[in-house]
Amino acid sequence: MDEFALIRRHFSGLTPAGAPGVRLGIGDDAAILAPPPGHELLMTSDTLVAGRHFPLQTAAADIGWKALAVNLSDLAAMGAKPLWCLLALTLPASDDGWLAGFTEGFAALAQAHGIALVGGDTTRGALSITVTAVGSAPAGTALRRSGARVGDVVCVTGTLGDAALGLRRLAPAAPSACAQTVHDIAALRARLDRPTPRVAAGLALRGLATAAIDLSDGLAGDLGHLLAASGVGAVIDADLLPMSNAFAQQAEDDQRLALQAAGGDDYELCVCLPPAQLAEAQAAVAASGCRLTVIGCIDDLPGLRWQRAGQVIAGPQHGYRHFESAAAHG
Repeated sequence: MDEFALIRRHFSGLTPAGAPGVRLGIGDDAAILAPPPGHELLMTSDTLVAGRHFPLQTAAADIGWKALAVNLSDLAAMGAKPLWCLLALTLPASDDGWLAGFTEGFAALAQAHGIALVGGDTTRGALSITVTAVGSAPAGTALRRSGARVGDVVCVTGTLGDAALGLRRLAPAAPSACAQTVHDIAALRARLDRPTPRVAAGLALRGLATAAIDLSDGLAGDLGHLLAASGVGAVIDADLLPMSNAFAQQAEDDQRLALQAAGGDDYELCVCLPPAQLAEAQAAVAASGCRLTVIGCIDDLPGLRWQRAGQVIAGPQHGYRHFESAAAHG
């Protein structure tokens, strides 16, 4: 099957008829798109490489989901509404079954967020997937990394550490494992394979948060980028980092901070808020389907510092680094 037949069979249905702003979608040399009046366009692109960004045994449907999710997370961090995406797919061979699964996962998330596939490319080589996503926000309203102010509270959506622990628990649970352990490991793996991009939370925080970033490489590293962009520092309380029930049950006490702060693949949002906006922001995020937890505060001493029970402690200062680690990561 040639590349054009692959596109027709598996991807033509991902551009819904009448998709907003799509003047011309898949099938020509380029798409023709019309941005919403009065809005700015926001664009992001991520590449996932087999064995680096997802374990080799990951199901095709989960790879399809995650390839889009990591891009939607970037749009969420800037308070953007997803509109369109491009997909560049490099495949070792034409595998109809794998492509059907990939498209199923990709389409499920695309349809949930009303995003249309408008073009891309297919070629042969080592398995890798590159998605470019485009969103919009009313002019001048997009959230940025550079707006944090001294006195802001630092918050995160959802929970941290699940995916990192799930990556450590790739092997099936032992036959003797109790039902709760089996359930917990499945939940952790689900967070690794099918992260939930916090698009609704990002939209809810627009106009409230002073700064935001998505947590792809770990809280320590990504928050560090935000602090550098804003020219401020932060104190984070390790005891306030939110964790799921599965994480609380399965993570050893001495590994929790490293997993939650530097494990990566959370795809939650880290945001800074004036204290006066906190209650409104928490209510708005709760209405979007997740919680917003205060974990620290912004101050004027550069860098990231950790504390526990009011005492300064040593803690991670960076997250996942793509050119230093050989472990699979998203």
